[in-house]
Amino acid sequence: MVSGNAVDWFVDRHVAEGSGARVAFRDAWRALSYGELASASAAFAGALTVAGVGREQRVLLLLQDTVDFPVAFWGAMRAGAVPVPINTLLTAETVGTILADCRAAAVVISAGLVERLGGALRSAGVARVIVSQSDGLADGVDGWGGFAGFLAGGDPATPSVAAAGDEVAFWLYSSGSTGAPKGVRHVHSSLRCTAETYAAKVLGIGPDDVMFSAAKAFHAYGLGNSLTFPASVGACSVLLAERPTPDAVLDVMRTYQPTLFGGVPTLYAGLLANPMISPGAGSARLRRCISAGEALPADIGRRWKSVVGVDILDGIGSTEMLHIFISNHPDDVRYGSSGRPVPGYEARIVDEHDRPVAHGEAGELVVRGDSSADGYWNRRVRSRRTFQGEWTYTGDTYTRDAEGYFRFQGRSDEMLKVSGVWVSPFEVEEALISHPAVLEAAVIGRADSDGLVKPKAFVIRRDDVDTIGVDALVAELQAHVKGRIGVWKYPRWIEFVDSLPKTATGKIQRFRLREV
Repeated sequence: MVSGNAVDWFVDRHVAEGSGARVAFRDAWRALSYGELASASAAFAGALTVAGVGREQRVLLLLQDTVDFPVAFWGAMRAGAVPVPINTLLTAETVGTILADCRAAAVVISAGLVERLGGALRSAGVARVIVSQSDGLADGVDGWGGFAGFLAGGDPATPSVAAAGDEVAFWLYSSGSTGAPKGVRHVHSSLRCTAETYAAKVLGIGPDDVMFSAAKAFHAYGLGNSLTFPASVGACSVLLAERPTPDAVLDVMRTYQPTLFGGVPTLYAGLLANPMISPGAGSARLRRCISAGEALPADIGRRWKSVVGVDILDGIGSTEMLHIFISNHPDDVRYGSSGRPVPGYEARIVDEHDRPVAHGEAGELVVRGDSSADGYWNRRVRSRRTFQGEWTYTGDTYTRDAEGYFRFQGRSDEMLKVSGVWVSPFEVEEALISHPAVLEAAVIGRADSDGLVKPKAFVIRRDDVDTIGVDALVAELQAHVKGRIGVWKYPRWIEFVDSLPKTATGKIQRFRLREV
């Protein structure tokens, strides 16, 4: 087990080794070297102490992806406080719930979020609020002080507190794809674990790489991509503050020429539908793409490889495990599968009695690895269900074939029993997406007139494909699904929509579709 404050290894090590001048982060406004990151995060830590924010107290980060994010994240951890990055797209009500749950002693918020979320901070009575991206505003925003002014009150030589590898370092809140977010507690050593497993042995990141993650840093997947993986080798990370629309992402790709790109399936589909997509997605240096957040439909992976010229390494991770623990590998890509376990992790599939299932049979995916969380905050019953000894129970239904490749079937509480046979919503969605008229799809269960559950699909049509009438297209899509995966699995109802409810990380919130 690795011991020590994670800041020492991810930040200060590079300065000590003479690499302090290397660029660590770039956003649309500035670049930050490793030396500047070390000084700024130390000043943030010192300023927290001056402000009376003590060890183990939570510091909520409501931050867009700019260079202030790593300064606040590493700075809080350096001080022994616990940074808690959360989704910047949450409603004010949900932010208020999280504030009450984590009892934050301070909040760092991007200026552009104050109008929408500032009321929740005032209602929660947060003692200290620091506003990022507030340059030029003498009094910060809404009466709160600015980030630069806060840093000026801290000593840039503040040392990191001594911490054990098993000490809780930061929290993440689960994305809420199946309900209310839960506070997930992670320890210092987990960050280095994911860097030395997935980042080193699958992503293959090196010091000369430039990483761009469209997935935001408040999410476990984006946190690894943007903050810890580049810092593990002294590489550079490009940060995008705005929403990662296809146009915005392609602009970043052209401007900064990243070598590594991290996206989610929804974004890859949107990029492929963008008329500006080209080899390298705009970057002549692009050598590797990765995907997580939700399973990647095989058709999207194959089309991306054909158009962009680079494979997408799809994998599965979770907030509870911090990053990807099963993945396709650079020399071993099987589209339609999540791949095989990342070196350093073990995975198995069990039935409802915790017994291993046979190859090809569906069951719950459980995983073992050193990046597993310390548990949920104030969720004892849920913690005991999810974290059992060394094994983490994911709640995902998977199959594994005889060669050891894992295939996603759906969340365990989303599987459909149709005509006495289990049907995977993802399998139906994947079949629909393989039709040229479909951009995205989501499938849920709905009872028919006899009370029997059958698949219902919500479909977003592609704009660049001529389609026939609605009724004819429904019939064509139903026939397409029957021909690909079986006559009993086709969606009995298809509803065309303009958008699907999702978390900020791209996961479809099927529970919201069931409420429609």
